[in-house]
Amino acid sequence: MELRTLRYFVAVAEELHFGRAAVRLHMSQPPLSRAIKRLEAEVGAPLLARSPAGVTLTPVGAVLLDEARALLDHADRVRVRVGAAAGTATITVGILGDGTDPGVARLAAAYRRRHPGIDIRVRDTDLTDPTCGLRTGLVDVALTRAPFDETALTVRALRDDPVGVVLRADDPLARRDGLRLADLSDRRWFRFPQDTDPAWQSYWNGGRPREGPVVRAVQECLQAVLWNGTVGLAPLGHDLPVELALVPLVDIPPSRVVVAWNEGDANPLIRSFVDVATAAYRH
Repeated sequence: MELRTLRYFVAVAEELHFGRAAVRLHMSQPPLSRAIKRLEAEVGAPLLARSPAGVTLTPVGAVLLDEARALLDHADRVRVRVGAAAGTATITVGILGDGTDPGVARLAAAYRRRHPGIDIRVRDTDLTDPTCGLRTGLVDVALTRAPFDETALTVRALRDDPVGVVLRADDPLARRDGLRLADLSDRRWFRFPQDTDPAWQSYWNGGRPREGPVVRAVQECLQAVLWNGTVGLAPLGHDLPVELALVPLVDIPPSRVVVAWNEGDANPLIRSFVDVATAAYRH
């Protein structure tokens, strides 16, 4: 199995939608569909169940997703170590969440203008590691959201985003102008795996343990709401499918967009990234 094909599969499995996965991978949909079909032929079993309602993982696909994530993480780690040994001018940026954020677009353009000759690598990460691989050396700098354990990290705040509750559009609470956590006390919530950073888990669960489906990616969160009627939190201002609604939550602190890097890392490319990010998010 080629690493590139596994990256394609992980993108589709996390987005649960070929079109969104193609956008994330910066490619058109037909070659992506063909690559997944070749992978299924190589595996000898369907990996995805396709229907007019969308895409779901088969049991075989769920197993491959876990293994592919582990393999791709290892490959990224090898690439980082080899690049460091070769002394090439590269920076690896971890991005958690919505890469279509206008702040990300401004940052990418400004950083490329400042450093036209370097190799900038971007690693999209799921919601289980808010540090985007900083602690394991997979990335040099992370564009992410707080709160999380900041031990041995340096963190700079870029922007505060108000938060809302993701609901099915036909949910009675979706008609409200605003909600409080008490309004959701009897609901099932989507939640992250058990070993996720406790501060991160607590914030997105409204400060207390919750019961509900375990998710790892943004689209898994949305699908949990759509199919199971669960609820969860998300920053306001993001486009959602028409079947879902985002209602402001009035009694939770804003979600902070931050840039983070390993404490004491004197890499000038990181310092420059932080400076450019700070300026890009002021607009």
